[in-house]
Amino acid sequence: MIQKRRMPIFSCAAILFDLDGVLVDSTRAVDREWREWAQRKGVDGDAIMAIAHGVRSVEVIRRVAPHLNAEAEARAIESHEAKDQDGVVVMPGAVDMVRSIPNRRWGVVTSGSRRLAKARLKFCGLPVPEGLVTSDDVINGKPDPEPYLKGATLLGYEPAKCVVLEDAPAGIQAAKSAGMKVIGMASTYLPSQLGAADAIIDGFQRLSLQVDGDSLTLTVN
Repeated sequence: MIQKRRMPIFSCAAILFDLDGVLVDSTRAVDREWREWAQRKGVDGDAIMAIAHGVRSVEVIRRVAPHLNAEAEARAIESHEAKDQDGVVVMPGAVDMVRSIPNRRWGVVTSGSRRLAKARLKFCGLPVPEGLVTSDDVINGKPDPEPYLKGATLLGYEPAKCVVLEDAPAGIQAAKSAGMKVIGMASTYLPSQLGAADAIIDGFQRLSLQVDGDSLTLTVN
């Protein structure tokens, strides 16, 4: 007898999305910006890219170039990124997904600045949600749970009633530490690197949403 594979189902009140690698594909732009900065500053670009995804720019700089003014350098990098969207594209299915969720039932929690987040959302034709948490809004960035806890608070829901979509191990750790279920998006990292997630998908085509009153149901196909 052949048993059908059970599809993971997540019931929640709200959905929190990471931005880069989930709603928008900015991998090429992020790589270009960091490597150009590394060359100017005499820093190892490979060392940067090994830790750059999913964490705040200021924390990357503190680790790879502690002799520099991390806050000033991070502001300069993200200011330039906000103006240069070359290579940034919306993830397939992202627009339909967020537009199918009722207002104030979804948000974005990103390690980028507010200026950069708004620029990328608008460039990709995505609405800017009321529940937007950026590096400007927290003291401790991912993998600390603070960003996702703040996201839940902004939407007015308990953390346990939120489901997160994340592409990076640091973000998955942050969401899990906040007490949330996590669906990993294998866009930036390999599925084997996202093992802490509750389910893993390779794109929004693997995810279906049902809205029933106050309940949201995500099914991984």
